[in-house]
Amino acid sequence: MSYQLLKHIHLTSIAVSFTLFTLECYWKLIGSPIMDQRWIKIVPHVIDTLLLASALGLAYTIGQYPFVDTWLTVKVFAVMLYIVLGSIALKRSRGKAMRIYTWLAAAAVFAYIVLVAINHNPLPFVH
Repeated sequence: MSYQLLKHIHLTSIAVSFTLFTLECYWKLIGSPIMDQRWIKIVPHVIDTLLLASALGLAYTIGQYPFVDTWLTVKVFAVMLYIVLGSIALKRSRGKAMRIYTWLAAAAVFAYIVLVAINHNPLPFVH
């Protein structure tokens, strides 16, 4: 598979995953019955699997790997933090304020991940 196709799949998966996460947080916040539908329990996992597979393909294609290349190692740990915050926002938070705070924290970590990926630098704010 070509680098351009992998990158396109990866970037599209990122956009869809974050959009679904944001919608899920909103629907959870307002108590929408959409959250009880079967597709909302399945589709995010399918998208995130595609996201992970494309990430692994890209790492192999560009020859850079976590625990070898610092920026990619930091990105992996930031993704794990994003997942934890997302889990708190969607499943473990008690009350609307906590849900909003954890979503905002997850969104900030997401922005950091994007900056690290663009700059290939674990300190994207320092030049």
